[in-house]
Amino acid sequence: MTMSNARKDAIAAVISWKESSHRLEADAPRAEDVFGRDVFSERVMRQRLPKEVFKRVQRTIKQGEPLDPSIADTVANAMKEWALENGATHYTHWFQPLTGSTAEKHDSFLAPDGTGGAIVEFSGETLVQGEPDASSFPSGGVRATFEARGYTAWDATSPVFLSRGVNNVTLCIPTAFVSWTGDALDLKTPLLRSIDALSEQAMRALRLFGTDPGVNRVLTTVGSEQEYFLIDRNYYFARPDLMICDRTLFGAKATKDQQLEDHYFGSIPPRVLAYMAECERELFRLGVPVKTRHNEVSPAQYEIAPIFEASNVAADHQMVVMETLKRIAPRYGLVCVLHEKPFAGINGSGKHNNWSMSTDTGVNLLDPREETHTNMQFLFFLCAVIKAVDTHAELLRAAVASAGNDHRLGANEAPPAIVSIYLGDMLTDIVNQLEQGSPSSTKRGGKLDLGARTLPQIPRHAGDRNRTSPFAFTGNKFEFRAVGSSAAIAWPNTVLNTIVADALDEMVTELEKAAGKAPTPQRLEGAVKTLLRKVIKDHRRVLFDGDGYTEEWKKEAARRGMPNLRETVAALESLSNKRNADLFKKHAVLSKTEYESRRHVLIEKYVKQVTIEATTMLAMARTTILPAVLEHQTGLAEALATAEGAELECSALRETAEEYADMVGQFQQAMSRLEEAVDHRGDGDPLAHARQLRDQVRPAMAELREASDDLERQTSDDLWPLPTYREMLFIR
Repeated sequence: MTMSNARKDAIAAVISWKESSHRLEADAPRAEDVFGRDVFSERVMRQRLPKEVFKRVQRTIKQGEPLDPSIADTVANAMKEWALENGATHYTHWFQPLTGSTAEKHDSFLAPDGTGGAIVEFSGETLVQGEPDASSFPSGGVRATFEARGYTAWDATSPVFLSRGVNNVTLCIPTAFVSWTGDALDLKTPLLRSIDALSEQAMRALRLFGTDPGVNRVLTTVGSEQEYFLIDRNYYFARPDLMICDRTLFGAKATKDQQLEDHYFGSIPPRVLAYMAECERELFRLGVPVKTRHNEVSPAQYEIAPIFEASNVAADHQMVVMETLKRIAPRYGLVCVLHEKPFAGINGSGKHNNWSMSTDTGVNLLDPREETHTNMQFLFFLCAVIKAVDTHAELLRAAVASAGNDHRLGANEAPPAIVSIYLGDMLTDIVNQLEQGSPSSTKRGGKLDLGARTLPQIPRHAGDRNRTSPFAFTGNKFEFRAVGSSAAIAWPNTVLNTIVADALDEMVTELEKAAGKAPTPQRLEGAVKTLLRKVIKDHRRVLFDGDGYTEEWKKEAARRGMPNLRETVAALESLSNKRNADLFKKHAVLSKTEYESRRHVLIEKYVKQVTIEATTMLAMARTTILPAVLEHQTGLAEALATAEGAELECSALRETAEEYADMVGQFQQAMSRLEEAVDHRGDGDPLAHARQLRDQVRPAMAELREASDDLERQTSDDLWPLPTYREMLFIR
């Protein structure tokens, strides 16, 4: 089999990487020796700060108390000395604008001393506040181009860390980002507000239940699994679609992909394992508690998963994970692709968001304990989540909507777009008992006898797991499986925190009316059971333990009146509902202006992303694929002419040439239709433009891709200009 020189060179380069074992590090420090080394952690602060200053900082971090400005200079000086000792020359306020990625502006610690020398400066004022340009980030109309002033504000609850480059070390200070008017322009500020909102309502509930007086605050916790693809850099740079759009816009399926289910949890290729190990060491240094690594379902797909943390820290660490995965990959001749669907026809990538609520004393409020049916506090918080998800299903769906996630949600490897809750056998049984009256028993899982004398009996959970559910209870937390692999988790968790805060607010208010603010245990129990029966009756429709992939479930969900927002534009249209803006305003998470800005940014991002994909597709079709298929067509025509000149039987050759010419014609017509659809942009209304892209451009893109993929299967391999799925997925 022959192939183009470019593809041949790319494959040779991949093989050279595989065979160069000296590139793969053999020695590695122990994880416990490097964990947290580059973090200005509690241990470091205890060593470097005066005792009273340390205590005051810790009260801000752990109890949510306002930061005392009077100690800022002391903290800044200790932070500066620690950073300099570790080789830092610059510092940056590290923040999360509405781009969905992170942003940073580096400033040197050095300043002229006026005598021809330099001094090292870093004050408390510099630590606490920065001033980046706010006009060039997405703002949804909050800031015009000429309105440039913005501020960053130190988030003391998230650890300061060192970022190490090839020949540089930078002190990174996690911050919020707001405009001169005070409007939030980032993902962190609303997340922090939503944590406060949930804490306020959860504490009201805990006081009714007679919680430990040592509890001062309720936090939400998150552990976010990250799926990703690894592609050799030689293939990546030979694919303009991967370089620009992070996904393949063309590509015929390989004859083998994931049908044999042999990649999932399989042996990790040596180069990939070396890459994973280096990523983990980097993350350990930054205090990111990564725990799990494995092959995912699709060839060339992998996963990394952390231990849960407070949701604000987890959101920051998730950004660090994505940046680290992408930054380390080139050292091993790889590129990390975080798009939700980089390859058509095989599994896409998600980011399972494992969410729970915990007191600041470490009590998980979603831990059912042993006798679950008697744990009224747990059942109260469980029903609050059920109520929240059902009431605000459209908002939760919109929180994970994106052009990339459209290719994944609803497909067989991802949860459907219908937002439902899976509770499992044990909790479903208790909920049924509660709805009928008073729960009296808790199902037990028992033991599994594996039938071999040498194998132990193993404990069995009281309920199975359901990977088709978008929102599944998994023992002591909910797994929100619909988040896309490229998404920042701050926004979905902001939405989740806010809707649960609202459900708690309504339920606690109703409970206080029924039982009083200081009820007897008996009166409280009766009022709780009555309330929970009502919640279950009103919101039972959202509970579904079956197969979420089936057509029967879609019909059943429609009968239940559940929304099915199958793609991003429909999901974003639901954000126009006034009650959503009112919800965020009620709990002081987003003002109306801030809410509207996010809605506009999400629509604008969809429009820009699909437009970029469409124009990239046209460029590749015209300048890369069309010349190759025309050359193949010319070769067929010349072969036919030669055969006819020699008076040979060539009916089959003629049929092949005519069929191929017809395919090329269809390809060119599809290009023209896509070009026409891209040029038609409507009246300038962003939402109307998004609808036009959904209804006209995306179908035209699918048509062009189908025509190209048909041609790829029929074109001589030595002419096809792009690395194929076979090569990208299996030569690694």
